Amino acid sequence: MMASSIKDACTIDTESYPYIYEQNVAIPIKIDGQHTGQPQDIVRCNVYRPKGPEKTTYPVLLTYGPYGKDVPYEVFHPASFAEVDPGQKSEHSCWETPDPLYWTSHGYAVVRADERGTGQSPGVLDTMSRATSEVFFDVVEWAAVQPWSSGKTALLGVSYYAGSQWRVAARRPKGLTAIVPWEGMSDYYRDRCRQGGIFENGFIFFWWNRQVVSNQYGIPNGKWKIEPVDGPISDERRAELRNDQVVDNASNKFRDDQYYSSKEYALEDIEVPVLSVANWGGITVHLRGNVEGYTHAGSKLKYLRFITGRHDLPFFYPEEVEIQRSFLDAFLRNDDREGWSIPGKVPAVDLLLRKGNIGVNKTETERFAFKRRHENEWPIARTKYTPFYMTPNLELGMQKPDLTTPATLRYQALGSEGNAQSFKFMTAPFKQETEITGHVVAHINVSLEATADNKNPSDIDIFATLRHIAPDGAEVLYTGSAGDPVPLCNGWLRVSLRKVNESHPRHRAWLPQRDYLRSDAQPVRPGEVYGVDVELWPTNVVVEEGGRLALEIGSGDLKNAGLFKHDHPEDRPVSTFGGANHIHFGPSVENYVTLPIIPPREG
Repeated sequence: MMASSIKDACTIDTESYPYIYEQNVAIPIKIDGQHTGQPQDIVRCNVYRPKGPEKTTYPVLLTYGPYGKDVPYEVFHPASFAEVDPGQKSEHSCWETPDPLYWTSHGYAVVRADERGTGQSPGVLDTMSRATSEVFFDVVEWAAVQPWSSGKTALLGVSYYAGSQWRVAARRPKGLTAIVPWEGMSDYYRDRCRQGGIFENGFIFFWWNRQVVSNQYGIPNGKWKIEPVDGPISDERRAELRNDQVVDNASNKFRDDQYYSSKEYALEDIEVPVLSVANWGGITVHLRGNVEGYTHAGSKLKYLRFITGRHDLPFFYPEEVEIQRSFLDAFLRNDDREGWSIPGKVPAVDLLLRKGNIGVNKTETERFAFKRRHENEWPIARTKYTPFYMTPNLELGMQKPDLTTPATLRYQALGSEGNAQSFKFMTAPFKQETEITGHVVAHINVSLEATADNKNPSDIDIFATLRHIAPDGAEVLYTGSAGDPVPLCNGWLRVSLRKVNESHPRHRAWLPQRDYLRSDAQPVRPGEVYGVDVELWPTNVVVEEGGRLALEIGSGDLKNAGLFKHDHPEDRPVSTFGGANHIHFGPSVENYVTLPIIPPREG
């Protein structure tokens, strides 16, 4: 596209709404660190700001993402919008972003920018890249110096609009004052794309094709029926102007591949106050990122809040919006009603304790069914990390099995949800109510067997799921990100990437540090036994008296994987992963899962 075709498309409406609405405001961006002054080197945003006396300034809430600043929520996802709290709905409501009507009525300006290469912003579509993070930096600094801005900017949004916050906050743009990453990954490789080293292609394919490519810059009469202000671009040219996440993730496997390494940043560089909101049900896309983002952010003032439910609705619950506003008012409006700005005044961790079987996707029930408890740190200091040992009889208990001879459990490799072979190790009924909150690690001894149909296998993928069984014998399932039923937590490991970096400052016994570098890859030979530690994502459950837990180990995505599948044929070819896998037991071969048991507070 030629520079001459880029238009000044800004319009301002001061009459139609309770706020001033500026559409398609152009923000100059830097290319290779320099402002070029070229008309195509912009991104476009919408600005919603309160009506008030001339020269009044307002703190700014900012989002930057690929879903379309002009796509109405009720068009993007009608069923979800129908369930949003009425107090968070307006004509300019937009998917996963703060509602302008509500926030302008409380004295904030709202800036919603189309990420470069999407919506009305020209350029190359390259989501989650270093380049787009650099543009986000420019957008933050631009918002801080506008005549209607107080100079204080905060980031507030869900999912993509949360994950991008960690990256830009680590760059420390001028004016950035606080962030609220609400259910958003912080580690592109580990949280989202290659969990345990295995490509999570199911959700990425769905997300990329349904929500991102459908909003690429220059689509003529696209899915959302929004005309490109600069005119349409041909299908062929648009294909040249995007980097396909499905293709890129399939062809890059290690964290030091340029594709992944270019996205690296340091959470420790974040200085602004953080309110990280993690959803216990987000067990395959966001949960780990919010917990680890909180843990490693360098901020002196940082808070971790847990919620449950679908990923689209809790952000708009009145009680959650009040938490958002209280936190933001403290740092952007000097109105600290709760003490967020006073170290130690507000407890660092706000837990939600999952007890009982309340059903799945029951919005009103799960809003109020679970009790809250405050803690001063994560993980909880009084945690008792307790091994539960597996036996060849599929038992799971606190006593080490007394095995005098070796034993194995054999299962066919390379399954997928619905046909993956697995073994389920079950505890006896708990004799008393027991809380489990924190990080989970499973130690498993595995080997690979060549078979008649695959004589040269060379790797193993381990899939692990922790399940909660109610006293009546029914599995307790929880609401996942998309409203789907999910178990307690999942974990994954590609055995060729089993190497643990114990010297790394982030390594912990309850959360092994893997670097996933090309040089870390180790051989997996048929017949050799490998003892590996599988990271399962953090979780919480209160197991009632008579309830049980089950650890399921299998060869592919297990039941309730939903959208979040790891079955890309190029990432898991039969030639590499076919054959049979074994779990080994014996006098000196122990398999166990370490659970974070929380004793009651003394007194």
